[in-house]
Amino acid sequence: MSAKVIWLFAFVALYWTYCIYWGIRGARMAKTASDYFIAGRQLSLWVFVLAATATSFSGWTFMGHPGLVYRDGFQYAYASFYTITIPFTGVIFLKRQWMLGKRFGYVTPGEMLADYFRGDFIRILTVIVALFFSIPYLGVQLGASGFLFNVLTDGLVNENFGMWVLSIVVLVYVASGGLRAVAYVDTVQCILLALGIIVTGIIALNAVGGWDALNGLMAKLGQTDIGKWGTTKGYGGGDYSAYLAVPGVIQWTAGLGKETPVGGLWTGIMVLTYMFALMGIQSAPAFTMWSFANTNPRPFAAQQVWASSFAIGLILFFFTAFQGMSAHFLGASPRFNDAGIAILNIIPDTVAAKPDSLVPHYFNLIGDTMPWLVGLLAVCALAAMQSTGAAYMSTAGGMLTRDLYKRYLNPEASHVTQKLFGRFGVAFIVISALLVATFSKDALVLLGGLAVAFGLQMWVPLAAVCYFPWITRAGASWGLVAGLIGVAMTDSIGVDLFGAALPWGRWPWTIHSAGWGIFLNIGVCAAISAMTQNAEDHAHKMKFHNFLHEHAGLPESKRGLIPIAWGITLAWFFFGIGPGCVIGNWIFGAPNAGIENWTFGIPSIWAWQILFWLLGVGMMWFLAYKMEMSTVPTTEVKALIEDIGDTKRGEAASS
Repeated sequence: MSAKVIWLFAFVALYWTYCIYWGIRGARMAKTASDYFIAGRQLSLWVFVLAATATSFSGWTFMGHPGLVYRDGFQYAYASFYTITIPFTGVIFLKRQWMLGKRFGYVTPGEMLADYFRGDFIRILTVIVALFFSIPYLGVQLGASGFLFNVLTDGLVNENFGMWVLSIVVLVYVASGGLRAVAYVDTVQCILLALGIIVTGIIALNAVGGWDALNGLMAKLGQTDIGKWGTTKGYGGGDYSAYLAVPGVIQWTAGLGKETPVGGLWTGIMVLTYMFALMGIQSAPAFTMWSFANTNPRPFAAQQVWASSFAIGLILFFFTAFQGMSAHFLGASPRFNDAGIAILNIIPDTVAAKPDSLVPHYFNLIGDTMPWLVGLLAVCALAAMQSTGAAYMSTAGGMLTRDLYKRYLNPEASHVTQKLFGRFGVAFIVISALLVATFSKDALVLLGGLAVAFGLQMWVPLAAVCYFPWITRAGASWGLVAGLIGVAMTDSIGVDLFGAALPWGRWPWTIHSAGWGIFLNIGVCAAISAMTQNAEDHAHKMKFHNFLHEHAGLPESKRGLIPIAWGITLAWFFFGIGPGCVIGNWIFGAPNAGIENWTFGIPSIWAWQILFWLLGVGMMWFLAYKMEMSTVPTTEVKALIEDIGDTKRGEAASS
């Protein structure tokens, strides 16, 4: 057994010890259902900041994101803006959901929505979304952990065996300690995630010869037409290397299953709608429960602005870019090797067929000289993969217990019984994810890609509860159904199931399935709501909105800033991650102009991304702090009931 593998097992053992410790401690502290499912509403500021960040940015950020930057270049690197769009959803919804949870004692989003709309259909739909999100998303993370250990142990640990063994520990500490254990383990996982990406980026940059060498090599790349997508052929405002340019605003293809976009997939509208999809992470039902778990909203702004938008953004726009782009010049791209652009041959060209394998190969570059660091980096990657999975296991188990078992089978269930069935729910989620990951990897990839798009569809019912009383129960429910169908019918799962019956293929017109789903969702919701207005229901919903207006309304002195906030937000979305991002292809120097003609000595598209990342941090600060969308309410929120689930929701709302 090599020194690298010994260090790997040693660090994994230390990491597992910490996880089990918090599982045991969390179990001892979980006296009530509230303690178990939402940490007794007692999460502290820094625990939430780190835990929510770890949950938002998973092992896919650690393993998959660099691989896709390598595969598609800087046109895909616009996806790094999810460091802003994911917490943007939190800015819109988390504070108001926390206030409702505190006021009426909700534990799950299903309870909140069923109480608000006075109907259980929306509750069932919310549980379905949670399962569609949790099982495939968790399966992707657990499957990646098994693959990582297979690579780093040089095949000593079988991929499926490693996945099951690694997952047992997660199951034990999550099922034992509930959300509190998840949160405290996530704090360490967040630090490990960030550390691992930074160190791997430094390894990549050092291997290619440093900052100047990397930019010089990219200048050579910009003067060629080699690569997966060739050049943009005018679609990006010029005939540029597709690695260094976005291929236009939109392309009228018949979908990826029917016709391939010219110059690459990531048009301006594709980037925008893909960012819509990733906004679904913090609108997914799990994050509603994260919001309920806080003592107050004080952590929200810090997590959204500084931890996510700034810190993780800094890491992705630089260190992940180093990993993805350096690989081309280190042997990972057969075309680059044949053209003589690669300077070394230390990353195998098999990465071209499996981009997710790029990061472990960077680890192996230092396996002989610093085997201890390989072990540490492997644990960083493992922590990144398990951080998101643990949170979705815990919250989905809570929803199965509260919204199905307690609601329909045992309304008088005690706290002990609820905790027991919560643990059964966690086990069901984990075993389901592992079975899918073990026996149907292709289906898992398809479903994993759909998970965040499904999560985005929760925007409409959440917008109803938090902002728009005119949305009716029927409108929100059938809009959500339409949105889920719209996502499925414009993504791989629909294409695979119905084939020729869907003439548009996958992602037609380079619009992501999340975009098609949310457009259909909003349209159906608006139409049905207009036809189903009811004065009694409206009066009931206004109790919620009057409460929110009283506690979360903007002071009169700041209401003049509302048009400015709208203008800043729309401009950022249009130019930063929407159709206007095409300007970034050339504004700081054309990709093929040579490094001496690049304004900042880096590709124009990279400079544009860094600029709008900084502007995006400013936008998030303005919304979260200046517009008070994530600050502590000036008027104290008083709970109508002391603990969860022991008073009927309708009675609480009417009090």
